[in-house]
Amino acid sequence: MPALRCERKVLPTDNVSQLNDRSACCGLVSLPAAIWGTILFTGLMLAAASMARAEPFVPKNDAQVLERLPYTLGDPAVRELRARRNALARNPRNTALAAQTAERYIRMARAEGDPRYFGYAQAALEPWWHAADPPAQIMVLRAGIKQASHNFAGALNDLDQLLRENPDDLTATVTRAIILQVRGRYEEARRDCAMLVNAAQRAPSLQLTALTCVASVASLNGQAAPSYQLLERTLDFAISSRPDDRQWAVTTLADIATRLGFTRAAERYYRAALAAGKSVWLQAAYADFLLDQNRPREVIELLADDTRVDTLLLLLALAEQKIGALRLDKHVNMLRERFAAARLRNDQRHLREEARFTLHLLHEPQEALRLARANWRVQREPEDARILLQAALAAGEPKAAKPVVEFLQRSRLEDVRLEYLRRQLGAPADS
Repeated sequence: MPALRCERKVLPTDNVSQLNDRSACCGLVSLPAAIWGTILFTGLMLAAASMARAEPFVPKNDAQVLERLPYTLGDPAVRELRARRNALARNPRNTALAAQTAERYIRMARAEGDPRYFGYAQAALEPWWHAADPPAQIMVLRAGIKQASHNFAGALNDLDQLLRENPDDLTATVTRAIILQVRGRYEEARRDCAMLVNAAQRAPSLQLTALTCVASVASLNGQAAPSYQLLERTLDFAISSRPDDRQWAVTTLADIATRLGFTRAAERYYRAALAAGKSVWLQAAYADFLLDQNRPREVIELLADDTRVDTLLLLLALAEQKIGALRLDKHVNMLRERFAAARLRNDQRHLREEARFTLHLLHEPQEALRLARANWRVQREPEDARILLQAALAAGEPKAAKPVVEFLQRSRLEDVRLEYLRRQLGAPADS
């Protein structure tokens, strides 16, 4: 997803698209019946427990290189996509071809962290982009593209409509659960996860996906430790799961371990997830973890010269700041220009990153607080709470953190980093 940071928990497109394929379940080894029974009961109990309670950049000359693209013209993937685009230009309403083309671009966008590929995906779906009732496969892809641009309301509208008409569409169910989690709507997200748990009783290959969904949401809603234990136990037995399923589960374990303060376990799971396949979100999450452990040189080694993605460039600059690297000023200027360009486009996908940049690299706490508050209105993940608490503390405005403090109390979200900041602000602990 994800995601992915707003996309951080998005299940990879090629994996999600298989969730409705019943034949994918054949020949796979399921969990032992006793273990699955325990997991099913525990997962549903966790769900039930929660429900009960500036200026644009202008190059100086024509020879200046603005950016090096990750794909070359001779790349097989580029040739394939060019062929698909040409075929689609001849027959733009070919539903299957449009869906396949958009899905491939979405996969590239998530792997590379390049939002332009989402634009290409949207172009492939243009005949249906404003349609009130497009085909189901088009609608779920359209929702994914809206999610990537932080149009969460639009994405949820599409998914709600699709699931009213096709309640067994598991792709839409997973996607909606993830968006609801990003928005902090945990009870609704758990209902979707419970639907996946029920489906997994009939389709053993969905077991790990279903329990990852349950554990991820429950871990943010007062059940972090039991969710961690549940998912860890599931992973031990789910030896036949697809690689993407296992990577999502391992990444979720790393995330929960980080919030619980289990640093050794978190590092082990981050490394395991990266070994299974790199993604921008994984790199960013692990780099953030390393920064918290005061290991900036490892962040610089991890990210190297990967400065195309704003989030990675920000983390690289934060690491360089810690060691006084010579390239820091250059990277700060690059970030300044990129955020200015985003404002000109009215692009609010990176408000969290801009708030972090403004607070930690520009040292402007008041402006950082404004950005963090605007970001909190859009998404409510632990990192969104963290930057708002940090900005309120730095600006000397503890009352500005009240929405986050109340959210933490209401959701019972457990995170050692947030608890430390809350104590510094003098906010009351959970009742």
